This record gives sequence, C-alpha cells and structure tokens, in this order.
Amino acid sequence: MNKTTRMAALAALTVLSVGCSLDGEGSAINAADTLARRQKNEIISTLPIPGAGVVGRALDVSDLAAGRARDRDSLSARLTGGR
Repeated sequence: MNKTTRMAALAALTVLSVGCSLDGEGSAINAADTLARRQKNEIISTLPIPGAGVVGRALDVSDLAAGRARDRDSLSARLTGGR
C-alpha cells in the first residue's frame, strides 16, 4: 500500500472523528452512544481497511506520551513536596 493511500485514509478517519465530535455532548446520538472514542479507535485499528494500522500506532504513541507525562508529574510532585 502506498503512502498516499495511507495518508488519505488517515485524513478521512480524522475528518470523520472530528465531524462526529462536533455534534455536542447533549445530542441524542452521543447520549445513546456506549463506546468511548478510544474504544472506537481501537476497533478501527483492527479492521482490514487501508490506514487502520496507523490508527493503532497513533493510540500507542498517545499512550506512550501519557505515560511520560505521568512520570514527569510524579517526579515534579516528589521534588516540590506534593504541591
């Protein structure tokens, strides 16, 4: 699969996810929705569609960055005495 196709698929998924999130928290669709955005992205990453693997890698990178942020926060808290 070429790079252009992967980027197009990623762009399409991004546009769809942003478009769905712009409805607002109070809409009936979001109120009935039982899956979190992350859960949906995890499902997408397992589908046999172009660019789905990129979604999974993006989730992995997000997890790594969140872990680093937690480590820095805990280090900062220890250095400042928990303030």
